[in-house]
Amino acid sequence: MASVTFDEATRLHKGAPRPSVNKVTLDIADGEFLVLVGPSGCGKSTTLRMLAGLEPVDEGRILIDGHDQAGVRPRDRDVAMVFQSYALYPTMTARQNMAFALENAGTSKADINARVEEAAKILELEPLLERKPGAMSGGQRQRVAMGRAIVRQPKVFCMDEPLSNLDAKLRVSTRAQIAALQRRLGVTTVYVTHDQVEAMTMGHRVAVLKDGILQQCDTPEELYERPRNTFVAGFIGSPSISLMDAALTGGDATFHGMRVPLSRDIKATSDRVTIGVRPEAFVVAQPGEAGALELEVELVETLGSEAFVYGRPAGEPDGPRIGTRVDKRVRPTQGDRFAVKPMTDHVHVFDTETGERL
Repeated sequence: MASVTFDEATRLHKGAPRPSVNKVTLDIADGEFLVLVGPSGCGKSTTLRMLAGLEPVDEGRILIDGHDQAGVRPRDRDVAMVFQSYALYPTMTARQNMAFALENAGTSKADINARVEEAAKILELEPLLERKPGAMSGGQRQRVAMGRAIVRQPKVFCMDEPLSNLDAKLRVSTRAQIAALQRRLGVTTVYVTHDQVEAMTMGHRVAVLKDGILQQCDTPEELYERPRNTFVAGFIGSPSISLMDAALTGGDATFHGMRVPLSRDIKATSDRVTIGVRPEAFVVAQPGEAGALELEVELVETLGSEAFVYGRPAGEPDGPRIGTRVDKRVRPTQGDRFAVKPMTDHVHVFDTETGERL
């Protein structure tokens, strides 16, 4: 096991207008499960590949256990990579795939067999060891790819969207297995995904990237409850937060007649702010109630015990789309008028110009 440090690590591809990874600084503790998340093209996979030695670091440093990895070959970093595409040898059995790297490293046959059997037991692969990848399901192939990484007993696991090729149901069960496996092995793990639900349910901490720049790195709870800016607020949470530009009037934020009292600690630099309200932070109000916002319903998603209602401010078809969670017994339909009020203590406030939290 090992600690990992990104010290203003930067990657600039030749001819690119901006760095793919721009001065990322992160300290990952020994045994921590850190998830890198962000939209496509944000630099998360490049960041992972820099750690594994598959991409150079153009500026800054990456350290493993305090040792600068500049000039260290991928094979000498003691980092095991799990790829999105599994990258298994199709002509080899699961056992042979898992043993291949150890054989190349000159590990004794007895040690190889012991490690493969142990990994197979952990991953419940024992009945599949003599089967080739073509005779396995996607989930089974992914477990073999995990087993190939485990047998190396590395200091660091690097996982690049390992579940993206699986169907929705299998993704849920496999991510639970991976999280449990990481806890059992205690190996420092850096995991890349574009799926924020996956990130929030797996990581000890989650690092959010945008355009190669680290936006925030925190526990899932802190990211959700105290997002640093509007990008993090909008990216984390499903359904997403409703962001609304509001006017400041006498210490309140006013949006289409909805008044939200703001804390005295908030120091705004202009007469406008952006307020963010998550779906569960709205309560159903009576039409015409003071401080309520009337929506024209566009969509209702019913999910068993609850439903999500989406609409725009009444009379404003181009206004912001606002989502709220309601009890299953509340069943508005498309075109209905529906009034809501935010729970004052759960409103997020951001600077409209910079997007930063106030």
